[in-house]
Amino acid sequence: MKRIRNGLGVAASLVMLALAGCASTGGSAPEKKSSPPAAPVAAPAPAPKPTSAPAANAGGGTGTVVFFRESKFTGMAVSFKVREGQTELGKLSNGSYFVANLPVGAHEFTVHSEAKDVLNIEVEPGETYYIQGSVSIGIMVGRPNLAPSDEATFNAVKGKLKDSGAPKAGK
Repeated sequence: MKRIRNGLGVAASLVMLALAGCASTGGSAPEKKSSPPAAPVAAPAPAPKPTSAPAANAGGGTGTVVFFRESKFTGMAVSFKVREGQTELGKLSNGSYFVANLPVGAHEFTVHSEAKDVLNIEVEPGETYYIQGSVSIGIMVGRPNLAPSDEATFNAVKGKLKDSGAPKAGK
């Protein structure tokens, strides 16, 4: 199951779940029901990987994240680096994309110029995630933004995008 969250805490969700499970009308333990268990809900199939995604994603310890930015007149001269901590994952110029294979777990991606934008996602094994970059108007320079997207949106613009590839060593 894919999880993307933008600034929401997992701890708050767990507390709400715990409180909901502890609620009762009396001081005794809840009565067991003899009704049959509900049928399990089928999980949606993982999104297919884009053709440019490396085959290394087949392992159980990684997921694929596709970062892309449509070609638009607004902010066309502005490019920005996508980082996780101090590590540069790639650069998004106007009309470009790159693919990152990342370990399973929580990830925090940042982009910045005069303002900073942060996007948090939870990468699960074998899953593919799409993140769309954009530039909005700032005071002195364009402000980069990251937002969750989907495969259909990426595929609709992929033919017009250039692969910016992996960052050069030493950055």
